[in-house]
Amino acid sequence: MTLQPVLQAKGLVKTFGRVVGLNSADLELYPGEVLAVIGDNGAGKSTLIKCLSGAEIPDSGEMFVEGELVSFKRSLDARAYGIETVYQTLAVAPALDIASNLFLGREVRSKGIAGKVFRKLDHNGMRTLAKEQMTKLGIGTLQDMSQAVETLSGGQRQAVSVARAEAFGSKVIILDEPTAALGVRESNQVLKMIELMRDRGLPVILISHNMPQVFSVADRIHVQRLGSRAAVVTPNSHTMNDAVAIMTGALKVDENDQALSPAQAIADAL
Repeated sequence: MTLQPVLQAKGLVKTFGRVVGLNSADLELYPGEVLAVIGDNGAGKSTLIKCLSGAEIPDSGEMFVEGELVSFKRSLDARAYGIETVYQTLAVAPALDIASNLFLGREVRSKGIAGKVFRKLDHNGMRTLAKEQMTKLGIGTLQDMSQAVETLSGGQRQAVSVARAEAFGSKVIILDEPTAALGVRESNQVLKMIELMRDRGLPVILISHNMPQVFSVADRIHVQRLGSRAAVVTPNSHTMNDAVAIMTGALKVDENDQALSPAQAIADAL
């Protein structure tokens, strides 16, 4: 039985002058899984994610979405394929309210002549949809969708960014260090949102330095080292110390000992 990756990268190369960001990097993301991407600073995690999300253009290599060869020249190209990314900087508009941030760049117009001719926005409709989206993700701390984002806590702002990505990401959600600036309670809230997205079949790529969080939520762990993939492991097959050792090069993982892809796991079970 063959399970096709939702998102796949083969042999990606990206250089910045003499600095090698990616050196023949590979990645596979399968339906309904959380794939954590870990690695030391300079390992190429951010460059890999930026190529997958259209923020950077690889010098060579191939990328596929559900088996279709794609070429992203900008972030809008990736969004057109259902790939949404939440960067560490969040990219929210603090002066706007929650609903306006959720629909930023995708505003809903009023019905009839007011929307078509005068381009009037349906603020009430967007607030209703925003509330439904927050409820779907289990975000109970945000009730007033007209509240300005600048009045929210760090965790609540992160929740708005994740909710926006989930609302429009039909195939893949990429989260870049989503809990880096959050406390324990707010981090747990974000992790619960990730699990809810996975439970609904939406695959998630999680970039994180927080090993306990990675091992608590990830199905597979992609270890990036020196611009390429060093190994793919799982929380069941390797420990946190093993993962750190692979990141630093102290531990080499034989290809036969790496984590099975979901496709291989299913095939072996039959």
